[in-house]
Amino acid sequence: MKVDYHIHTARCGHASGRMEEYVEAALARGFAEIGFADHLPMYWLPEAKRDPEIAMTFAQLPGYVAEVKQLQQKYPGISIRLGIEADYLPGCKPRLLQALAGYDWDYIIGSVHFLDDWGFDDPRQLEEYNRRDPEQYWEEYYRLIQESALAGVFDIIGHADLIKKFDPPRPSQLYRLYDETVAILAQCQVAVEINTAGWRVPAREQFPDADFLARCARAGVPVTFGSDAHKPEQVGYNWDKAIDLLKAVGYREIAFFKSRKIFLQPL
Repeated sequence: MKVDYHIHTARCGHASGRMEEYVEAALARGFAEIGFADHLPMYWLPEAKRDPEIAMTFAQLPGYVAEVKQLQQKYPGISIRLGIEADYLPGCKPRLLQALAGYDWDYIIGSVHFLDDWGFDDPRQLEEYNRRDPEQYWEEYYRLIQESALAGVFDIIGHADLIKKFDPPRPSQLYRLYDETVAILAQCQVAVEINTAGWRVPAREQFPDADFLARCARAGVPVTFGSDAHKPEQVGYNWDKAIDLLKAVGYREIAFFKSRKIFLQPL
């Protein structure tokens, strides 16, 4: 069964295409299940400071949920799950829970895109890499990934080495950070995704890398698949390549989600 749980919509301000086009693309490529997981509004900022090129507004959120439900009725030949991608920011859990409340999510992807006010995966903020110490920002990134798992809010940790997106220098303690992080993921029973968007950016490698995934497999951390599609043609991107990699590092099952519950299927 082919699944893609990381699909965006034009509401986020940096994706294109109608939601029906994403579903049609998934059907054409033989996917049994997909999930939309657009960006939760930037709940940690005052309304005037929220960037419409990063996430939908709170006014758009009910329409997003309603459209997913409409598509579930329109396309009975494919399972369509209601997901959301929510940023983790330290000290903001009460506001995060408030932003998520009131909707029947099938799964919630937790992601780290910001180190303090630096949107490190934003091409508009590339110069900041030259102002910071790689040892420090990699350490800070994985501390936040660990905190996001411990928060108990998320079902899936998204693109768990996104800090490498623009191929910056790796830290000397990278594998220590991996081991500490994977231990916490296993402890919290949260899944990771193999996110194939990494093959579309300067890193030229899936998120997270094979070493991280191998550690997750050995620790019993569940894995699922996400294309991080921002265009209909990206749905299911490099599925076969990703599954081959998962098998090579030791995975034998892939995770599916419904109503915040996890189900494992053989690869």
